[in-house]
Amino acid sequence: MTSPDKPTTSDQDAQGAHDSRAVTEAALFDAFGGVRGMVETVLPGLLFVTIYTINKDLHLSAIAALGVSLVLVAVRLVRRDTVKHAFSGVFGVAFGVVFALMTGNAKDFYLPGMLYTLGLGLAYIITTLAGVPLIGLILGPVFKENLSWRTRNPGRKKAYAKASWAWGLILLAKCAILFPLYWWADTTQLGWVLVILKIPPFLLAVYLTWLFLAKAPPPIDVFAEMEAEERAENERKAAAARQAAQSGTPEA
Repeated sequence: MTSPDKPTTSDQDAQGAHDSRAVTEAALFDAFGGVRGMVETVLPGLLFVTIYTINKDLHLSAIAALGVSLVLVAVRLVRRDTVKHAFSGVFGVAFGVVFALMTGNAKDFYLPGMLYTLGLGLAYIITTLAGVPLIGLILGPVFKENLSWRTRNPGRKKAYAKASWAWGLILLAKCAILFPLYWWADTTQLGWVLVILKIPPFLLAVYLTWLFLAKAPPPIDVFAEMEAEERAENERKAAAARQAAQSGTPEA
């Protein structure tokens, strides 16, 4: 019989699975910005299409979208938070603003972002076919495994490949909806569809990534391995120094 106070093997396995899922959730939250990152991604485009729907003023809509992006960055800087997601939003909005003002076509505000989505979707597919799935390159440093999954953790590489396929196909499906609308719909119709499609496909891709990685083998912490090797090397040097001192011979 097992003691009621001593965890069984099944309990330990369940706890390990729970810990793995918790680590995966935390890593995905960090990598993709969480709820705040999603708000920062949606808000400029939402403001642009709202203002343009009301008064059809391209300049006012563009300036408002860029202004709110800069405010979001400023808030992060003041709070000393990570600014990578906010900065990426600013650059995306800035490209859209410049492009739309140059062409005079309000729909072109969305074109750089659509092209980026298309390129990113293709990148996920191509890198997976090449054996280096992009999601693994993105999340490897977050999990402190870097590229160890490529050669030392085949189960994890397989999970990254599945996740990259999911991201690529979801993004390409999104493009298949948006690009026809760019040609056939007006600015407000395209803008509202873009706002609607901003979060649900992203959440689906993140969920599938979590699902695949939660069932995969745990990451190999290469940083911990390097620290352990460094400690072992220091201990070997200390032991050699002690042995040399005891034997009275100079240390090599």
